[in-house]
Amino acid sequence: MKDTIPFSIKEWAEDDRPREKLLQKGKTVVSDAELIAILIGTGNRHESAVGLSKKILASVGNNLAALGKLSVQQLTEFKGIGEAKAITIVSALELGRRRRSEEGIVLDKIATSKSVFEIMQPLIGELPHEEFWILYLNNSNKIVMKSQLSKGGITGTVVDVRLVFKKALENNAVSIIVCHNHPSGILQPSDADKQITEKLKEAGKNLDIRLLDHLIITEKGYYSFADSGNF
Repeated sequence: MKDTIPFSIKEWAEDDRPREKLLQKGKTVVSDAELIAILIGTGNRHESAVGLSKKILASVGNNLAALGKLSVQQLTEFKGIGEAKAITIVSALELGRRRRSEEGIVLDKIATSKSVFEIMQPLIGELPHEEFWILYLNNSNKIVMKSQLSKGGITGTVVDVRLVFKKALENNAVSIIVCHNHPSGILQPSDADKQITEKLKEAGKNLDIRLLDHLIITEKGYYSFADSGNF
């Protein structure tokens, strides 16, 4: 009796295809075995991708955390799982683990200009060139994103106001704080620094996204436009 020929997901009846099921009904209705089947694509001569995935899950008590501990070598012991498929499974589960770890991270809350300095000084305080960064904040003054806007030479960077607020809208930020460093160590703002601060303030008013502060940061100190009364 001849072995049956292995068949791929695309050869299944449409209702049985996990890819189509995910697209049509959403990711939450797709089972763990079906998600793994999407990753591996095909089974072996005796079972479908879903059947093989169910077998793999059963070997670890249907526990995804336990599955994530299997090595590439252990996964390749299943007939139909070669090195490439095993690496795909391991990679997908590792991404899931990293996502869970990031979900537990507490967002930095900005209370004072000093807290901004403490966050940004390690990033830009000792650089030999200027960089311009944006902190995007939610309505609790917590940072939802830090972004480098531009990187320049010893004496300056280019600031594109449109890009600043494009990212603010994409991240649902209600306010921003901008920062840049002075490699010279001089904390006094230049005329260009003052001009871009006013430009950002005005642009933010039109979009209802407040510019809370502009900090100039050096290795050992900082200048805050808000603290200095220049707002």
